[in-house]
Amino acid sequence: MTAKVAQEVRLGDLFVREGLVTEKQLQEALADARSGGTRIGYSLVKLGFVQEEELTRMLSKQYRVPAVALDKVSVDEKILRLISGDVALKHLVLPLRRAGRMLTVAMTNPTDFSAIDDLKFITKLDIEPVIVGEFTLRRHLERYYGSPDEEAVTSLLEEFGEEDVEVLEDQSEDVSIAALQAEVDSAPVVKFINGLLTDAVLRGVSDIHIEPYEKEVRIRYRIDGSLQEVMKPPMKMKAALTSRIKILADLNIAERRVPQDGRIKLKLKNRVIDFRVSTLPVIFGEKIVLRILDKGNLTFDLTKFGFEPKAERDLMWAISRPYGMVLVTGPTGSGKTTTLYSALSQINNVDTNIMTAEDPVEYNIHGINQVLVRSEIGMTFAAALRAFLRQDPNIIMVGEIRDLETGGIAIKAALTGHLVLSTLHTNDTPSTVTRLIDMGLEPFNVASALNLVSAQRLARRVCTRCKVEATYAEEFLVSAKIPLDWAAATTFYKGSGCDHCGGTGYKGRCGFYEVMIMSAELRKAIMQEQSTDELRELARKEGMLTLREDGMKKVERGITTLDELVKETSVAD
Repeated sequence: MTAKVAQEVRLGDLFVREGLVTEKQLQEALADARSGGTRIGYSLVKLGFVQEEELTRMLSKQYRVPAVALDKVSVDEKILRLISGDVALKHLVLPLRRAGRMLTVAMTNPTDFSAIDDLKFITKLDIEPVIVGEFTLRRHLERYYGSPDEEAVTSLLEEFGEEDVEVLEDQSEDVSIAALQAEVDSAPVVKFINGLLTDAVLRGVSDIHIEPYEKEVRIRYRIDGSLQEVMKPPMKMKAALTSRIKILADLNIAERRVPQDGRIKLKLKNRVIDFRVSTLPVIFGEKIVLRILDKGNLTFDLTKFGFEPKAERDLMWAISRPYGMVLVTGPTGSGKTTTLYSALSQINNVDTNIMTAEDPVEYNIHGINQVLVRSEIGMTFAAALRAFLRQDPNIIMVGEIRDLETGGIAIKAALTGHLVLSTLHTNDTPSTVTRLIDMGLEPFNVASALNLVSAQRLARRVCTRCKVEATYAEEFLVSAKIPLDWAAATTFYKGSGCDHCGGTGYKGRCGFYEVMIMSAELRKAIMQEQSTDELRELARKEGMLTLREDGMKKVERGITTLDELVKETSVAD
């Protein structure tokens, strides 16, 4: 048994004696630490057996070394330069501050004298160790030093072999592009792109951002609605990265002055995943965003979306009507299209003719006739809608009502025996009605055609593996306009950060929904052109929950945090 292993076992026994973990949990963590090459403390936190704060507190007491909360410390750039990123990662240390000849260093193991000797030799300073949890330390090392660029690229190249990934491309291909593709195919960038796309899919990423700057290229993933930096490939790969993605998406690689849009179809073992590619010229190259459209991750069951009982009943009633209009509103990325697809899936039967006009078509759904809107050739939403009405439709979905012409045709279709579903960019349900009238649509037509309006937001879910109780200062509650009596009666939760959620405290997303069903009183109010506030108050009297109220119910159940509620909704909601 090596000295390191023996020490890990002794530490483990100490954790059991202190009552932090059971013997069974200890054995599982030791096995995980051996297989992953990590320390016992890291594995215990990663597996969710113990909170890192408790572990650090106990180790601080054991070693008689003060503990430090890295989240509350900001390290100066000059101090960081005293120890290179390679050395910091090798010994798991982070320099914090310097006082004369004394350098304070955060370490996971303050008894690692060989590491301390190395640091003394490198910095020519005396070392004062303070203790910190390994999970937190690794997160801050990545934050300060960044992930090692070449290592990140190499690991992707090694981890994902070509046999697992196959790019499905059209056979008809321009000769010059084919020649250029042969040149790019010979480079390591091919395996890197395959690895990047595969890694993003396996991690549940919704978007990949590849951003060129003057002296670096940055790659970020959007996970659960939040962007996270994952790596910085070498600058020498910049041109090859851009060219390879543009070739796969069948874009013009010679055109670097205007935005372009395309698609990549990737076969990952038994799954076929679409990537929607968008390029944008920026001052140091082209920024590329890939939206991942993984149908395997989609849930088309509206009952699992998190609607409150009344809201769910109202929505089901509205989409089961033979005619009328159902509108879903919210900002970009709030899940409007997914809600509409789910509604269509509920009513997609062999005896129903469903037609959709979309820009772009995100998911292909069997049994639904989907049309791609292309404004540059005159195939606008309005033109598609006119054509639909000559195709004997039962149900029509319009990707978005953007102008009076589209809105007018959609309203007429809803009034002449068709069920029309569409989206609109507004903040809440009452303002949707006001927006339609502001477009120039007649209030009596809007009142007659509308069946239901639903507004939605997506908020991040609390990670179930590191969920802990949270408290908020009264000043925060007052400034966020949270009712103090409700806050006093509610137990708030947050995620402390673990391996499962990547240290963010969040895993997955949930929806906040405001569903306004049309009643006789609301229709009358719309025809009288009452204000948004008056419509909202009338709908609330009839049982509608605002976005803020719906979100508060999710907070009460511990599904999401108060921070997410405040971020995604306003008091006017």
